Amino acid sequence: MNTQTYNVQEARTHLSRLLKDVASGADVIIAKAGKPMARMSRIEASGLKIRFGILKGKAKVSEDFDAPLPDDLLSEFEANRCGS
Repeated sequence: MNTQTYNVQEARTHLSRLLKDVASGADVIIAKAGKPMARMSRIEASGLKIRFGILKGKAKVSEDFDAPLPDDLLSEFEANRCGS
């Protein structure tokens, strides 16, 4: 991997070119008074893509999904919520 070092003023003046270099795979070190302060490097794409509708037709929601819960089940939730 190719690493290039630039002082702050050079980096400020040539930022667009440095970004092109980074996109091509180079690492860029920005130094202040000869002391390395920051590194610019390419960010790799995550590769994860959202696929909307992937579960269409595979999941079913029952007609009564929003019906009230039975009293015995509700009392269990209440008992656990209160720490009883």
